[in-house]
Amino acid sequence: MENNNPIGLFDSGIGGTSIWYAIHNLLPNEDTIYLADSKNAPYGQKSKEEIIALSIKNTEFLLNQNCKIIVVACNTATTNAIKELRAKYDVPFIGIEPAIKPAAINSQKHVIGILATQGTLNSELFHQTAEKFHDTKIIEQIGHGLVPLIENGEINSPEMNELLHIYLEPMIAANIDYLVLGCSHYPYLIPQIKKILPKEIKIIDSGEAVARQTKNVLSERNGLKNEKNNAKAVFYSNADPKVLKDILNNKYAVITKDF
Repeated sequence: MENNNPIGLFDSGIGGTSIWYAIHNLLPNEDTIYLADSKNAPYGQKSKEEIIALSIKNTEFLLNQNCKIIVVACNTATTNAIKELRAKYDVPFIGIEPAIKPAAINSQKHVIGILATQGTLNSELFHQTAEKFHDTKIIEQIGHGLVPLIENGEINSPEMNELLHIYLEPMIAANIDYLVLGCSHYPYLIPQIKKILPKEIKIIDSGEAVARQTKNVLSERNGLKNEKNNAKAVFYSNADPKVLKDILNNKYAVITKDF
């Protein structure tokens, strides 16, 4: 592992930037390359075979940029493809899974909610994780339509608010005390979600845990960057980059490229 090579991240669009922010905050000296496969978003409605093929395509793009580690900053890609990626490539992969474990362990009511894509909730990896907490009732909800709205920059739209009410109100009625966000796009909805949920319901996403795991793996392999100079962050998108630029507060350039 070349210490000064970049960390690579990919997602089915802009959502994985929530993971990128967490990694950048924890490892501010590390160079990063982020790939937004917005042209193919959302992954959650695709077959396992399609998700694996897209994940391989994204991985090879990042490996061609000499990335030393790949962060699969997408719940759907992790739960459907990371096993195949690890078998195929000799590079460390960091996945992102719904944070069921901390929610189930800390739940006082033993009832938690999870809002995720269909691809994540239908995956074998998700069910294997959920089955470990058979004493906890898990209210599953597919977030139909949320990712396309986020990708279109309609985070604060009336349609988004309506969908969130439809998805969250049954969870509130079921008396959950934790809500797990099972898609890297969804942290951008936390302000709207907080307006709907009672204050005592806690929201959990995976960003900080993924950042810590990325640091741990790099440390174990002596792969942390040696230099302390300003880190370079490169962003690629294969669709209109406007929303990605907005999410990044227009602080970073976005390279538009077909991949």
